[in-house]
Amino acid sequence: MVKLIIGKKGCGKTKKLIDMANKAAEQSKGMVVAIEKGEKAKFDIKHEIRLINTEVYEINSYEKFYGFVCGICAGNYDITDIFVDSMYKICGDEDINKLKDTVNYLDKLSKESNVEFTIMISDDIENCLLYTSPSPRDRQKSRMPSSACKKKKKKK
Repeated sequence: MVKLIIGKKGCGKTKKLIDMANKAAEQSKGMVVAIEKGEKAKFDIKHEIRLINTEVYEINSYEKFYGFVCGICAGNYDITDIFVDSMYKICGDEDINKLKDTVNYLDKLSKESNVEFTIMISDDIENCLLYTSPSPRDRQKSRMPSSACKKKKKKK
């Protein structure tokens, strides 16, 4: 299964992803992996989680990313969850068609390797509908609610 966390920049997606990864590490009987560009989450991710900085491996396209993830899954059969922070930043491309293809490949890989993927994408939900008709329940599980992205007004 591939879950998507989609929302505008600054609405709490990375924090939600980190919380989900930490919770998965507590509940998983296998290994949890977090993938990001850089080392922003270094101090927020539990030490049991394998944190991978894609800059070290020069991952800068959807094809390289998919090949890298296949290698991770092939090299370790104990992985249960892979969390990906900022897919657009990692791949250096905001092409929705390439993203859609990669998500479809990851969905097939998920079924083959029994790994659950959670991917964070900074974009407007309207620009990023990868599935034709998600149910309201699916949307709640895989996407940030629009209310989470609205800034609260300060009271005077």
